[in-house]
Amino acid sequence: MNSIDLFVKNWGSKNSMVPINNHDIEELESKLNVLLPDSYKYLISTYGLVHTPNVLTKTCDLGSDISEVQDFLSLEDVFSLSQLYEMGGMPKGHVLFASDCKGNMFCFKLADCASKQIDSPVWFFDYGLCTVKKVSDSFTDWLDQFNEL
Repeated sequence: MNSIDLFVKNWGSKNSMVPINNHDIEELESKLNVLLPDSYKYLISTYGLVHTPNVLTKTCDLGSDISEVQDFLSLEDVFSLSQLYEMGGMPKGHVLFASDCKGNMFCFKLADCASKQIDSPVWFFDYGLCTVKKVSDSFTDWLDQFNEL
């Protein structure tokens, strides 16, 4: 989980992070009828909801085309926003977990969360275009994109 630890060290705003109880994560999985990737569960159970305000500044300074992450969603928001975004036009079959500063979302596909996985691909929902595209083959690879900035 070095990629995750390095991501939090480099980008996390330390003052707002509180680890999330495993029982609460299991409750969310039950409500969604999914098994979230172990790598994601490690992040939120070890560090909590990571806020990364400096990613946007860095990606802009470098002219990077990486879609910047700003906030990891609370478990309540994971559940409610996944449903609300579908009602608002997002293609069905996704679990949101983080957002950028423009209302776009990062998500896992429900199909990828049907069985226990160490890691899963990350998808990006573009709110303006109502499209979902794959941005990384795994959650840790996705975080490594930011670690390499």
